[in-house]
Amino acid sequence: MRVVLYSLSLIFLFSSCTVQQIQQTLDDYLETDELTTEQVISGLKEALVKGAGSSTAEASRTNGFLGNPQIKIPFPPDVQKVENKLRDLGLGDQVDRFIETLNRGAEEAAKEAKPIFVGAIKDMTVQDAWGILKGEDNAATMYLQDKTSAQLTSKFKPVIKRALDKTNATKYYSDLVNTYNKIPFVEKVNPNLDDYATERALSGLFTLVAKEEQNIRDNPGARTTELLKKVFSKQD
Repeated sequence: MRVVLYSLSLIFLFSSCTVQQIQQTLDDYLETDELTTEQVISGLKEALVKGAGSSTAEASRTNGFLGNPQIKIPFPPDVQKVENKLRDLGLGDQVDRFIETLNRGAEEAAKEAKPIFVGAIKDMTVQDAWGILKGEDNAATMYLQDKTSAQLTSKFKPVIKRALDKTNATKYYSDLVNTYNKIPFVEKVNPNLDDYATERALSGLFTLVAKEEQNIRDNPGARTTELLKKVFSKQD
């Protein structure tokens, strides 16, 4: 399928194509191979939904963030001096407890991400599908990130705030910062924990989505339905 898509891209290189022209070209090819444009788009949507579902499930399980070095949320780097100073004062246990609750908050909030992902996937157009098919191996992830980042940020922040409150991360953070701010001659700090946790939680989710997309593209065993097998086998 990559060879065919490359040939088609040469045809379109020197011309401006409408959505209808792209769809017709896809149809002309796919019909000879017993696949319709609708089936390809359905396959891509199915892959994205599968990736989003697997990723949010992995992120939201216990230790989904805390136990994964790739996405574990550390102490906010902007106030790294707070962590270092508190550890120097023998308060390492409290710092570790805060980092744990911070990641527990992200795990809790991750449960709410899948519906937002799925909503964006349902809006995929023929042009979106074409871009993914002829794009890089992370094209689907980039599409999802482009379409959902703003919505996820606005909707995810209150979720993660509640999750941080629920897991007492906000309280632990306030306690740590207050303790640090009482140390003589230090510069007072008070960064926004909700913004930091939201950004890192979303970054972790997209890391997992990209990992799942790569798995579906490279590993036939990860294609768990006939449609996924049919569509992605053409890229092998």
